[in-house]
Amino acid sequence: MHLTVRTVKGEDVTMLAVQNSAAGPEAAAAAEAVQAPELPRLQDATKVAPRDARALSKLFLARLAALEEGTAEYQYARNTLIEMNLSLVRFAASRFRGRGQDLGHSEDIIQVGTIGLIKAIDRFDLSREVEFSTFAVPYIVGEIKRFFRDSTWAVHVPRRVQELRVELSRAGEQLSADLGREPTARELAAHLKIGEDEVVDAIAASNGYTAGPLDSPGDGSGAAGDSRAIADVMGDDDPAMELVENLNTLAPLLHELDERRRRIIEMRFVQEMTQAQIGAELGISQMHVSRLLTRTLAQLRKGMLDQ
Repeated sequence: MHLTVRTVKGEDVTMLAVQNSAAGPEAAAAAEAVQAPELPRLQDATKVAPRDARALSKLFLARLAALEEGTAEYQYARNTLIEMNLSLVRFAASRFRGRGQDLGHSEDIIQVGTIGLIKAIDRFDLSREVEFSTFAVPYIVGEIKRFFRDSTWAVHVPRRVQELRVELSRAGEQLSADLGREPTARELAAHLKIGEDEVVDAIAASNGYTAGPLDSPGDGSGAAGDSRAIADVMGDDDPAMELVENLNTLAPLLHELDERRRRIIEMRFVQEMTQAQIGAELGISQMHVSRLLTRTLAQLRKGMLDQ
């Protein structure tokens, strides 16, 4: 049996050529041993410098591809890759600084970013000849964006409006620097080449990003600095408002009635007279009063619905 060991393209990947085909099982076992070198044991992979992590990741990824899933060596290689590359997660999370920390989500961002890192490790292919960091960062950022889209909005907002909110924020910062003041909705629309109505909708939708309990204290702007709960100063539906609206709608319709029918309406609903009493007052039968009331009320009802 004759074995030849060589290094391909300067990478730490050891290739083996078995030149004696009749060498038997012993040659296969020897070949496997050379192809699967022992991985270095790192006591704390999180403390590996990013530059060293890039070099070690190549070795660990190559070893991971050759190991059987579920073995102790496979778990060690995979877990070490995750710990070594957590700096990529922190780098990606820094792009969202302010959004997560203000909401108390900084730890959540790291966790969901780590999920993206794990997906990148499981899907990475050495044959693509790309740096692992280049491959992993889009996965990490994608998971973080999905977290913000699905978890942090207090009110469901269409995805396009969520994305437009981010674009408006960037455009607002740029225009504020150029103009020396806050840009108007028209200026933002012109800058982004969209309709002004879209800008207004996105600004309004931003109010749905966060929500607070109604029993939280207000701004303390009341008398003597009294800080009442928000619920205490919020308006509520006035049950009499609908009656006021109906009376305002009814008034011009009553003026369109003739004198006798207006008088019948007044006697029936203001003076609360019976139909018999109205008939005696006007000198007509109760049946006639009933027919007049029915026709008049139907006319008024139709007029109010048309309004």
